[in-house]
Amino acid sequence: VNKSLVQLVESLGVRSIGISGKDGQLLSVNKKYAEGEDIGFVGEIKKVNAEVLYDLIEKDFLPIVCPVGLDDDYHTYNINADDAACAIAKAMRAEKLAFLTDIEGVYRDPKDPDTLISELRVSEARKLMNDGFIGGGMLPKLNSCIDAIEHGVSRVHILDGRIPHCLLLEIFTNKGIGTAILNEGEQQYYYGE
Repeated sequence: VNKSLVQLVESLGVRSIGISGKDGQLLSVNKKYAEGEDIGFVGEIKKVNAEVLYDLIEKDFLPIVCPVGLDDDYHTYNINADDAACAIAKAMRAEKLAFLTDIEGVYRDPKDPDTLISELRVSEARKLMNDGFIGGGMLPKLNSCIDAIEHGVSRVHILDGRIPHCLLLEIFTNKGIGTAILNEGEQQYYYGE
């Protein structure tokens, strides 16, 4: 998948390079356990070597990272892609983080597409999770959003990656198209307001 994404991005005129979290020890991990149970070669990120990414960006390459990492004994572990993106955003002190998904964003009622939430504060996200409104794959994604914001990322966007130009539509239109997760007191600004 990584190399296919690199080819796609390159075809759009962006210099890119595919790397894995193992390259340059970009993602160092510990073995992850679920409720004390061994779940195989799944890792939990303990450190990000952001210098690897800074070096590539300085040379005008867009790094496309495959979410795998190494433990202290150089064993390879898979990493949840949302966790990897969150850890990288925190390590690089990113201003924004965007998750592209196959749904429009966060819903108050996942069965009703009219309940899409365009802006969601961290406290509201926690309440939705605690009240059982968030489930499935959105639960770890929203946890990653909160984690990123609590560690300095200003805002996180959850967008439907099936929509052409979804990043541009979210950032440069008055309404946006997905869900922006914001810290308490933050306000979502769109160009043209």
